[in-house]
Amino acid sequence: MRARATAATAALLLAALTACGGGDDDKAESKPSAVETVPSEESTAGTVEEGMKLGESARTTSDAGTGVLEITPDTVVFTKEGGGETAENGVFVVVTMKDKAMTAVAADEPAPITGGGWKWMAADGEMIGWDSGNSSGVVMDKYNNADPVQPGSYQWRAQVFDLTEEQAKGGTLIYIDGEEKAHRWQMPSEDAGPHVAEVKKQLEF
Repeated sequence: MRARATAATAALLLAALTACGGGDDDKAESKPSAVETVPSEESTAGTVEEGMKLGESARTTSDAGTGVLEITPDTVVFTKEGGGETAENGVFVVVTMKDKAMTAVAADEPAPITGGGWKWMAADGEMIGWDSGNSSGVVMDKYNNADPVQPGSYQWRAQVFDLTEEQAKGGTLIYIDGEEKAHRWQMPSEDAGPHVAEVKKQLEF
C-alpha cells in the first residue's frame, strides 16, 4: 500500500511540474514599449509667435542665425517731442527693450535693411517701419546701444516710431528675428512700464 501511495504522489508531482512548464512556454515575451517622439519646436521661417504683453520676454534667433537673444520690451512712452525732434505725424512712440545674449556667442538684432528688426502694426493692420517720420533723429544715451551683445551680458535699446494718433492706439509691436520668425507684443495706448520717468528724462534735450 505504501508503494502504491508513493507512486500516486510521484504522479501528482510530475503532473504539477508539467503544468508549470507548459504555462511558462505559453507566456508571450514582453516587449519594450515604443518610445514616443516629440515634434521639434525649432522655429520655421515666416512663422508668427503668439501675442505677448509689455514686459514679457521672447527668445529670438540672432542676426544670420547665430546665437540667441532674449528680448524684453520694457517700457513705452508717448510724446510729441523728444531728443530734440518733433513728431512729423503727431506722436512719437518710444519703446525700450532689454536684449540679453543667451548662448556662448555674441548675438545681435538683424539690420532693418535685411527686412528684420522692429515694426509697428496699427489697429487697422497698417505696418510702420523704424524710419517713419522723424523717428530716426530721436536719440537717448542709455538706450542708444547697437553693438552685438556679448555672451553673458545684456544691453538696453530703444525703438522709436513716428505715428499718427490713430496708428498709436492699440498697436502691436513686431520683431522679426534672424530666421524670419515674427514675435508680437500688444502695446498699451498710454505710458506704461517700470522706467517711464527715466525714459522721459532721457528724451529731454
